[in-house]
Amino acid sequence: MATYYHQRPEWPNFIWDSKALTQELAFVRHRQGRLIGRMEGLGFPLRDEAMLQTLTQDVLKSSEIEGEILDADQVRSSIARRLGMDIGALTPADRDVEGVVEMMLDATQNFDKPLTAERLFGWHAALFPTGYSGMHKITVGAWRSDKSGPMQVVSGRVGKERVHYEAPEATRLEQEMKAFLEWYNADSDIDPVLKAALAHLWFVTIHPFDDGNGRIARAIADMSLARSEKSSQRFYSMSSQIRKERNAYYDTLEATQKQDNGDVTPWVQWFLGCLDRAFGGAEETLATVLKKAKFWEAHSFGDFNERQRDMINRLFDGFYGKLNTSKWAKIEKCSADTALRDITDLVERGVLKKDAGGGRSTTYSLAATSDT
Repeated sequence: MATYYHQRPEWPNFIWDSKALTQELAFVRHRQGRLIGRMEGLGFPLRDEAMLQTLTQDVLKSSEIEGEILDADQVRSSIARRLGMDIGALTPADRDVEGVVEMMLDATQNFDKPLTAERLFGWHAALFPTGYSGMHKITVGAWRSDKSGPMQVVSGRVGKERVHYEAPEATRLEQEMKAFLEWYNADSDIDPVLKAALAHLWFVTIHPFDDGNGRIARAIADMSLARSEKSSQRFYSMSSQIRKERNAYYDTLEATQKQDNGDVTPWVQWFLGCLDRAFGGAEETLATVLKKAKFWEAHSFGDFNERQRDMINRLFDGFYGKLNTSKWAKIEKCSADTALRDITDLVERGVLKKDAGGGRSTTYSLAATSDT
């Protein structure tokens, strides 16, 4: 029978190799400071746009890691409305979208407030407003009961399942979560970024809810990173980077749960590396925001119609999939002929370009990559 970290006598006294982490932690902290300084040097409109893009991707990708695909327009609109940002027409958001956004914003905008059981229950209830996870009714806003058996992370088809991890018994949850929350809210000499890595690992190890543990663990990590910066402004997305490295994320978590000496150094090293790569993603976001701003500055007197303006903004903000005439017509609620006229006009003006291929498969993308 597998022995998991939480079953060992040293749990939850994490140990790590400080010498092995010192240089990498210092590098990440330096890069974090430079990124925040650069972003805060932007004007308010650009900073708000970068933050909106970052938060939107954070919500989308954290859900996507768990196999749940949310509507990007709904997420963006929900965030903008809650933060009082003017982005024009707002798309109504479903309850599940509103719940994920509410949790993420509470974690990052109220990072300086204590993390309590009641607050976690509220996050969990927001994630599952109907009381169901898919087709299954779950315990919402309370610790799991294990009435359906032990909490296990399993893969593989029926009869050939592979158990990656088994969480602590439900009878331990009150004690386990009390210890975690006391540690999390207490002042300590641990570097705040290191504490973010440990908090993520600790919470996901306990796995206190029937579902949603991964999303809440990542929200706690985001909250911890906001504490490390003493700022509610978010300019990079750990969840987006974790989504790109999903296999390594789960493999590292599994290996950490099954290690036999309480050393969490490999997990922390992976977390710091992932965070560093997330900073690279922030640079890409900034570049996109600046390109978008330069485009509209150059075309401030352009006679684009509302459909064209909306679609150009969507393309800058990260359009999902390929743009074609039928998608344009569906999104902008117009006829296919009108969509084709809008697209043809933008192609002729050098705003859009035809992608490789043709005929019915013709797709389009922005040609505006620099000073267009």
